[in-house]
Amino acid sequence: MGRTTQQKLAIAAVLEDAESPLTPPEILARASKAVPRLGVATVYRALRSLRKEKKIVIVEIPGEPPRYETADRGHHHHFFCHGCRRVFEVPECSAKLAELAPPRFEVLDHEIILYGNCPDCRPA
Repeated sequence: MGRTTQQKLAIAAVLEDAESPLTPPEILARASKAVPRLGVATVYRALRSLRKEKKIVIVEIPGEPPRYETADRGHHHHFFCHGCRRVFEVPECSAKLAELAPPRFEVLDHEIILYGNCPDCRPA
């Protein structure tokens, strides 16, 4: 497995503490508080290593840069805010989703992304 460095530990800690999936620039900004001279190339190397170790996963929102979160969060979905472009976790998942499939189809998995505006971006 990949080498454990102070930089990688800081990046892993940022992702562990994050309330939602983060982009590499967001990870860099937060991890730089613990490791001031952290570079973007180091962030990408650490992300690649953490993915290889299956400690993090990519959250892909169509048309957006990839975001990353820890792999141990369990099944959940995401909400993308059009205003601030942040991604939020949606912890609940309806058990009735399989009913949306056509008759006689078997649903094996699903991924849901909700789009709209977060409370900070909603018009008054």
